[in-house]
Amino acid sequence: MRKENVKVIIWGLGAMGKGMAEMLLKKKGVDIVGVAGRGAKIGKSMYEFLDVERGNRPDVIIGSPEDVITEKAADVVLCCTDSFTKNAFDKIKFVLEKKINVVSSAEEMAYPMAQEPELAKALDLIAKENGVTVLGTGINPGLMMDLLVVIFTGACEEVEHITARRVNSLSPFGPAVMEEQGIGITVDEFKEGVKTGKLAGHVGFEESINMIADAIGWKVEKVETSMEPIVTEVDRKSPYGFAKAGDVAGCAMRGFGYVDGQLKIEMDHPQQIEPHLAGVETGDYVIIKGTPNVNMANNPEIPGGIGTIAMCVNMIPHVINARAGLKTMLDLPVPRAIMGDMRAMIEE
Repeated sequence: MRKENVKVIIWGLGAMGKGMAEMLLKKKGVDIVGVAGRGAKIGKSMYEFLDVERGNRPDVIIGSPEDVITEKAADVVLCCTDSFTKNAFDKIKFVLEKKINVVSSAEEMAYPMAQEPELAKALDLIAKENGVTVLGTGINPGLMMDLLVVIFTGACEEVEHITARRVNSLSPFGPAVMEEQGIGITVDEFKEGVKTGKLAGHVGFEESINMIADAIGWKVEKVETSMEPIVTEVDRKSPYGFAKAGDVAGCAMRGFGYVDGQLKIEMDHPQQIEPHLAGVETGDYVIIKGTPNVNMANNPEIPGGIGTIAMCVNMIPHVINARAGLKTMLDLPVPRAIMGDMRAMIEE
């Protein structure tokens, strides 16, 4: 077993970064050696910010990325800052050039070759030049509507059509996601936001559809998406969002992937804050028409917040062990919980 503890730096202490820090502090064989934040968080103790007992661990003071992320200062940086590859690119490049592996929670980074092939090539080259690895992952994209689908196709002789459905709660997510989904705005503002592109809705259909298709040997010709407001009849409040009756509490997104002129992959993803207040049951579904058919149903959903946190943390050993370059969830061993010492999962 590796002697030294795995060293982790967290960049971004929003809802996801905070959750990853709390999870890591409960694990064996791993140390948080730095936290990069901004604004009022800088100069504070991580333990104070998290409201967690420090015990006999050395203190970790939140600093700027430039101060915290120095050459080989850690084995991996968990980058929890963006949704889009183009926005995350400079930050990831900065870390890779410090010869540190990266796990990014940016949704488009789960399969950046889908929409940003040039940036994906550049990241692959930068990672290889510096002998490190970069992976984008999370609950979705990263697992529920893509990797899980791919795994179930492994039991099929033939695949004719795929539907991935995720009915989920947005309540655990932070302000950035609330803004992207249009939580709390009016229906007219929502429609305007869709028209102007101000509202992102769910980020990741292009990535999930292309990941599935590439995995099984289909060539996607085009991806179409649609976006409708979920209007609430009652006031709904989550930790980071509020929607009053008559306003938008969520976003119903659909995605359609075409292969050889036919609709082959469908994504159905209604997500909202506090769905139970509208009597909505959450769940995850994989429906494959093929030989044989597959009908996987999981109810209620695997919660998005804790799922994303766990996916990013649980992939750390695989990223450290991987060959240098840009990787996706198709390239690395399947994710699994780390119940023992993280050092035991690192290859010498």
